[in-house]
Amino acid sequence: MAGASLRFLIDADHGQFYVQDLEPYDAWMDEHATDPDLPPAGWTREAVHIHRIGVEPHSISVGTARDDLVESLITLHMSAPAVESTAEHVVEADLHVLSGVLTVSSPGVDPADGPSLAVPTGLLRARVSYVPSRPPVVDTNGGPGDHFLYRIDLWPTDRASDLLVMRQGPSPWAG
Repeated sequence: MAGASLRFLIDADHGQFYVQDLEPYDAWMDEHATDPDLPPAGWTREAVHIHRIGVEPHSISVGTARDDLVESLITLHMSAPAVESTAEHVVEADLHVLSGVLTVSSPGVDPADGPSLAVPTGLLRARVSYVPSRPPVVDTNGGPGDHFLYRIDLWPTDRASDLLVMRQGPSPWAG
């Protein structure tokens, strides 16, 4: 599986898309979705303004600079790759995968219609890099916001780690 990758366009409706181990995530949501102390999709104030990702068990929500079609690349590695030198913003978080399949969706894309990628089960480290890019080759709605390639590098780890902002992009950043 190492070296496997998935490049895709997704409608980042409401400025976000999700990378999830869907079945365990849905089971967690069945138990915790109505908890008033938990922010939806992990979007705490700090997540919105600093991390740019929301983290929940079995799920990472990637905040995007556009409410539009965005391009992303997910790559599986054996160990932590070098940090993308041209990335404006880089953040890492843990992603616990039980099923061996990650599903990509958004508020406007049903998980059954989104792309998926086979990955090892267990604890993965996910590095989300915001790499400035050109607009996708397809028509977009022409709305505001910078274009980025949302690069997600994954690798197995045996040690849980805290969320880490490795490179802080400018603020405000979207729009």
